[in-house]
Formats: sequence, C-alpha cells, structure tokens
Amino acid sequence: MSGIRGRIEAAFTQAGVTGHLHAADLDGPGQLAVRADAPVCLASVFKVPLLVAWHRAEPDPTEQITLHPEQRTGGATGIGAMHDPITLSLRDLAYLAIAVSDNAAADALLDRIGLPALNQALADLGLTATTIRHTGRDLQTTMAQDAGGPDPALLADPAVLSRLRVLDPARTNSSTAREMTRLLGIIWREETPGAALLRRAMGLQVWPHRLSSGFPFDDVRVSGKTGTLPTVRNEIGVIEYPDGGRYAVAVFTRSASTAFALPAADAVIGTAARLAVDHLRQTR
Repeated sequence: MSGIRGRIEAAFTQAGVTGHLHAADLDGPGQLAVRADAPVCLASVFKVPLLVAWHRAEPDPTEQITLHPEQRTGGATGIGAMHDPITLSLRDLAYLAIAVSDNAAADALLDRIGLPALNQALADLGLTATTIRHTGRDLQTTMAQDAGGPDPALLADPAVLSRLRVLDPARTNSSTAREMTRLLGIIWREETPGAALLRRAMGLQVWPHRLSSGFPFDDVRVSGKTGTLPTVRNEIGVIEYPDGGRYAVAVFTRSASTAFALPAADAVIGTAARLAVDHLRQTR
C-alpha cells in the first residue's frame, strides 16, 4: 500500500499541489486513502450534499419558479450568467446545479430548505465531518470582503489568499475526502431519495478535464462534480467499468501557485484517481 500512496504523492508533488484522496470499491472492502480524514474546502462540491438534502425534503420536482436577475446569485455558468428572468422546474434547477455548477440554481434550492435542514440531513446520514456554512452567494460576498474588493486580480496575491475565509475549512463549507466517497456510496446504492436524478446529473457534467481525463475509454463511465476556488481544484465522482466494477473517488487539491490556469493541477486529479482505481481493481 505504501508503494501506491507514494506514486500518488509523487504525482501531486510534480503537479505542484497538496492533495487529499480517498477511493473506495462500492461493491467490496477495498479502499485507498491519502490524507483522507483531513478537513478540506468543498468549493462547488458542496452542491452534491445540497442536492441530497434537497431531495430528502421531498419537494415537488415539477414545481415552476421564476428567478429574476436582481434576485439570483451570479456566476460564470448557467442561470447565474444570464440577463433575463428564467422560469424552470425545481428538478431542472437541480440538474443545472450539478451538471454546469450553476450557483443561481443551487442557491434557489438551498433557499427552499435552509442551512439547518441541510446539515441535519447530513447528520442523519452519519456525515458528521461535513458542514455547510454558506450559500453560494455568501461565498462570493465573503471572498470579496476578505480580498478588499471584487477584482479577480486581487486573488493572485498570496497575502490576500491567506485571509480568505473560503479557503479555511474551519470557516467555510467543508468535509473530508473519505466522507465524500461515503456520500457517493449512499447515492450509488440508492440509500437516499433522488439518487437516480443525482447520478444522471453527475453523469452529464460538462467538464472532462479533471477526473474524466484519467479514464479516456469509451466503455468506462465517469460521473462527477468539480469544485474550484483560488488555488483549490477538487472533484468527486464514480468510475463505472463494463465488468460491473464501481469506484467512488474524491480528490481535493491546493496549489502552491496562485495562477488561475494550471493544467497540471487539473490533470493530476485524473492521474491520482486512475492510480487509485487501478490499484483497487488489481487487489479485488
């Protein structure tokens, strides 16, 4: 086991990141951990526990709501980036929150259930290391407050990054790599309402540059959810092989560089996941 952990650590080091990883065979006892119990910032990965809690609240998925530009959370994707009022079903908002990481859609659902109910749902599932403290709009607001303004250029300054609450697991939405693979297991084993819709949305995620990059095979299905903040690049997901093997993987990284574009840091998520899953498959 130390050999494979060493290879994963070497991959993280070469990419210029500190990494946390947990991989688990969903149909067997196999697992692999690298700093898997240390608290990490979830970034947009928080939308997966959010959607689990939202489904557990038993909403009417076909209910239509209208989101107006001046009322909804901004963002670079989905409704958050649009100009006009949008009317959608709650179910379609849930899809957008996962597949394109739509901040406006996610916050509309979180506003329906509230943070206390979200965290209670996680506690009911035994996910005691996972805490959701902020909505998406709160994350944006606190980041601008801590940085001294909304200018993205400020976030390239290490001194600014050191004071961002969104990068401190004790003050932001946080969990552990091990607990996120437990959550994926709950979803893939149908142990919570709405699991099929969540799996579908994660299977339709539009970004293949992280986890999927490690599994470039037409017959291997990768379902995932990314998360990104300054110096933070994350993804959790499930790898499904044609022989029936199913593997939950959670990879959380922090880069030493403050650059916004770091292809090696994105790619190492797929590399580390592939190393872990290959090891689990060889030791089944």
